[in-house]
Amino acid sequence: MTDKATVDVVVLTMNDRPDVFPQAMASLLAQQDVDLRVVIVGNGVTPDHVPGGVHTVTLPVNEGIPQGRNVGADALAGTGSGEFIFFFDNDAILPTNDVLARLVDEARRRPGAAYIQPRIADPDTGVTLRRWVPRLRASRAARPGTVTVMAEGVVLVRRSAYERAGGWPGHFFLFHEGIDLSWRLWDLGRTGWYAPDIVIHHPATDPARHAAFYRLVARNRVWLAYRRLPAPLIPIYLATWILLSVIRIRSRANLAVWVGGLWEGLRGGHGQRRPMSWATVLRLTFAGRPPIV
Repeated sequence: MTDKATVDVVVLTMNDRPDVFPQAMASLLAQQDVDLRVVIVGNGVTPDHVPGGVHTVTLPVNEGIPQGRNVGADALAGTGSGEFIFFFDNDAILPTNDVLARLVDEARRRPGAAYIQPRIADPDTGVTLRRWVPRLRASRAARPGTVTVMAEGVVLVRRSAYERAGGWPGHFFLFHEGIDLSWRLWDLGRTGWYAPDIVIHHPATDPARHAAFYRLVARNRVWLAYRRLPAPLIPIYLATWILLSVIRIRSRANLAVWVGGLWEGLRGGHGQRRPMSWATVLRLTFAGRPPIV
């Protein structure tokens, strides 16, 4: 790297990971060859285990993950804000002290990329889950390339692009917010880059552990389509995901919850509609992921 980059780091907490959270923060603050400005956002709590020199923001209620990230990014905005924003899950670990410097170096070598996605791997098994590989063909987790979505829990984003895109869809609360932001960044003429040689550790957990999983994934798929897709693609996108979900969801009880979330999304609440251009549809398609799957 020719000079140090300033990286704004946003970490969310609900004070529910007292063992791993201090380890995550220690691995973050040990990063070298970057200037860090770090904020911990307490989602409905006053953050504990806060290292010295780290900013905090306390939200009186749990606003959800995407809105918590927006609040954190805004807290570090303004004079002296970083060239990049790094969104960092509080149960992730940066295994070496050069992870952020390498992500920044990758971004500077790829000026067209609005975000750089590292490879996420379970610290015990080394396994990279399919949902962590931001492309359709996920069998080769070690293959780099241009990507059209992101695994939003650990990702480096250019602040200028993030602000132009309008940040995360805060009202999504949880799930699919990374697709919304990625599509918006692509619609601004940018791309994403997957750098699998840069590894970040994260426990391989099941997202269905969240009580609201099936409701939110269904609702947010509808909201995503209404917000970002040209009108003719909305029914195609939704039909594709309805079919895939019905095939995948084995439990009748879970399917019933999913249907409720689907209906909730269809009733409205998606927010501002800014559909991508047809040129962006073509760019996404040529990049390997047409925006209907």
